[in-house]
Amino acid sequence: MDLLSRNDLGTLLERRPGWHVSIFMPMIHRGAETQQNSIRCKTLLRQAEEHLLANRLRPQEMQALLQPVQQLLANHVFWQRQSQGLALFLAPQIFRAYSVPLPLDELVVVAHRFHSKPLLPLLSGDGHFFVLALSQKEIRLLRGTRFSIDAVELPGVPQGVAEALRYDDIEKKGHHYPGSQGRPAGGVSPLAGHGVGIDDGTHEPNDAILRYFQQVNTGLHAFLHDEHAPLVLAGVEFLLPLFRRANTYPSLLEEGVTGNPEGLRPEELQERAWPIVQPHLQRAQKGAADQYRQLVGTGRASRDLSTIVTAAYDGRIATLFVAINVQQWGVFRNESREVEVHQEPTAGDEDLLDIAAAYTLLRRGTVYAVDPEHMPDATPAAAILRY
Repeated sequence: MDLLSRNDLGTLLERRPGWHVSIFMPMIHRGAETQQNSIRCKTLLRQAEEHLLANRLRPQEMQALLQPVQQLLANHVFWQRQSQGLALFLAPQIFRAYSVPLPLDELVVVAHRFHSKPLLPLLSGDGHFFVLALSQKEIRLLRGTRFSIDAVELPGVPQGVAEALRYDDIEKKGHHYPGSQGRPAGGVSPLAGHGVGIDDGTHEPNDAILRYFQQVNTGLHAFLHDEHAPLVLAGVEFLLPLFRRANTYPSLLEEGVTGNPEGLRPEELQERAWPIVQPHLQRAQKGAADQYRQLVGTGRASRDLSTIVTAAYDGRIATLFVAINVQQWGVFRNESREVEVHQEPTAGDEDLLDIAAAYTLLRRGTVYAVDPEHMPDATPAAAILRY
């Protein structure tokens, strides 16, 4: 199961020979009713088969294309360990499955490119955030949205001060610990903090915690290197400034959740973190909408869909507003920069809003996926251009 990142959009946007199947579905993630997940997936898989047969794909080719999901249906453990939504992407030699903390609507799209717009709230400016629950005994990283929150595995991070100091002691003696294989001779452990020295037994307790947090930051930095989402710290009050000293993640918020997080369920952490995150996200979106309105008529803002699609592909969009649950069908030809907008979908059409949003994110722009009535202009797409 993969964690969706901006880099994944590059894979999803590639045009390859053959048909691409995108399947989205909500998931039951607790209780005995999780068995309904695989049944629902079978229904959506039949819809994909109908689309592929209607596009004259031979039955044996269709079966080969959909085989990874057929195999997944037999994995009972998989369907019991899910988040709010599931996204499946299939193409020749390609299969991706993303469990996401977002309740997705049922949707099957068969086209010449993957459809990614239902996942935009996870990558957009008002999308997900992270909570890092700190204690001297354990570290938890959670990924949340306004709807839900889920624990995320954070590899290569020591669970507690004692474990972190044990790594330091092993490094001082020149020994390897499990997982250290493959680093250059004389190199630094991937768990060693940035500029952290080995203590001589005279350090104060806070120094030991700081060294622990520097190791945590190293693992966190490796995991979040492609992220821009807000990060909220949760921990007893004296620990938060210590972690801030070690932190290198640029989107760490000033305010944190104070108190011992060890006994808190993920849902309780989400409930406490969301009031901290929400104003931050709302201010950023309102500021972007105000900027768009100020730039209208200057050549730095556009509501024209053809212009927006081309500018997104060329990396000229700084901020894009796109209406959710709205489609604009047509064709975009990368090589010639031609855009055809159709009133009704025809064979081979793609959602141009999906293409514009995905390329904007891939080119390091910001996307706000909003309800149509909250668009800064009376159009399904509005963009602030870099130039």
